[in-house]
Amino acid sequence: MDPKSAAILAMGIAVGLAAIGPGIGMGTAVAAAIDATVRQPEAGGEVRTLMFIGLAFMEALAIYALLIALILLVKFVFV
Repeated sequence: MDPKSAAILAMGIAVGLAAIGPGIGMGTAVAAAIDATVRQPEAGGEVRTLMFIGLAFMEALAIYALLIALILLVKFVFV
């Protein structure tokens, strides 16, 4: 396997692994928010707001991993 192919494969694996963490975190956060809203419906608006803020931070982690992979792709494959 030549180095360019290995770099592309490594970047794909890295992005895939980096997406697993936020994906699991998002599922857990949404489940906890639904549980909290069911237990105390009057706090639903505040719980929803905090959940969306948390989801945005988790999504940012996955986007950072993709950005780093694309930077490495340009640096190692197209040079």
